[in-house]
Order: sequence, then structure tokens, then C-alpha cells
Amino acid sequence: MTTQLFSWPRYLKKTAFHYCPGCGHSIIHRLVAEVIGELDIGAKTIGVPPAGCAVLAYNYFDVDMVEAAHGRAAAVATGLKRVLPDRIIFTYQGDGDIAAIGTAETIHAANRGENITMVFVNNGVYGMTGGQMAPTTILGQNSTTTPGGRDQKRDGAPLDLSEMLGITRGAAYIERTAVNSPKNIRRTKKALTKAFKTQMTGQGFSLVEILSPCPTNWKMTPVDACKWIEGSTAPFYPLKVIKDIVTNI
Repeated sequence: MTTQLFSWPRYLKKTAFHYCPGCGHSIIHRLVAEVIGELDIGAKTIGVPPAGCAVLAYNYFDVDMVEAAHGRAAAVATGLKRVLPDRIIFTYQGDGDIAAIGTAETIHAANRGENITMVFVNNGVYGMTGGQMAPTTILGQNSTTTPGGRDQKRDGAPLDLSEMLGITRGAAYIERTAVNSPKNIRRTKKALTKAFKTQMTGQGFSLVEILSPCPTNWKMTPVDACKWIEGSTAPFYPLKVIKDIVTNI
């Protein structure tokens, strides 16, 4: 008798990821696909990928996908949900996309209480274009545009978008998690499940911010990148529920 230890998520295509070794996107893709399958919502789910490392997300998720221009995923998701209110709409965005060029769309979607779910992958750099400083790059962190580390006087403070969104009246559920350890991966899946259920029950805007490793642009091994999240990124962006007014799920 053998025990099956691995099963392929129904809504994750059987194709090789293009992501760098140790990148968190691969893990997060699997978690999102697992949640969609377990909630049995694949047939009515529409994903909105961004410009950035996950621009090819439609190659991996086996659900309907609508590509958005850089930073405009919240606007596209809003339009989709209003035209097709019975569908489950999620965006999948990096920190440069959601917290820089897309800041306005994101804040106003949350404030209006749009009944959509946003997956916010925070690796602290512009990964696709070479590892430049992003709005979420922490103080002292090296990037290709801050080789001596981010300096607050020169570069401004890192932007805590999730905390900003937490004060909007339309936000129902916001949580920050990570994928640098098995424990945090399990917590991330639980948060994603709640975020999708928040939308399914019509309770408003939900977002999960996920601290994710970027070994290539951080110039670290995958193991050291996971340790960096634990010792440097998470102390600045604490893993926690930021807002939760969701009921009966």
C-alpha cells in the first residue's frame, strides 16, 4: 500500500514555471490554485495579472484571465466585477505594480469596498526589470538603484500599503503573511481562503500581502533569502491580520 503525498492542483496548468530558483511566485501560484479548487470556484473565477514577474500568470492558472496594464489591475477587476457580479475576481500583483503606479486604483477600490480579492506579492524590488528599489524596499536594503542601501532622507520611507488600506472604510479583510517557511506557507493559504470567502459572501474588499523571496535580485541563496524575510523584512512589515470585519465564514 502506498500513500500519495502529492497531488496536482486542478486549476494549475502542468507547465514549467519561468520563475528564478527560490522565487516565491511558484509557491504562491500553487496556493492560489489550491484554494480555487478547494472552494470549487474555478469555473467562475477570473484572474487579473499585472506587468511584472507574474505577467505570464495566464500560462499557469487554468482559469479565465484578463491582462491589465501596469498598475491598473484594481480598475480592471472593478469593471469585471460590476459587469459580472456572479464571478470571483482576483488580482495578482507585485509591490511595484500595486504600491507604485497602481497606488491610486488600489486605494480607491478598497475605499469603495469593491467586492474583489487582491493578492499582493511583496519582494521589495522591481524583480522583472533588474532589482531596482521599489516603494516597499526596506531601509538599508541594497538594490540596483540603492547599492549602499535605502536611505530615508534621500529615498523616503518604505510604503506600508496594507496598513494604509486598513483605514479605508470599504476594506473588509487585509492580512500580511509570508512564504519563507512551512508554517508561514500554511498561514498564507488560510489567509487566501478567507480572502476569497470574503468575496464569495459579498462582504467587500479583501487583500492578502505576501512577503516573498527574490534570491536573484537580492543576490542571495534561496535559503538566505528566506532567512532575510525572517530577520529583516518581517520585523519591518509584521505578519498579522491588519483588518478583519468579516462575519459568518
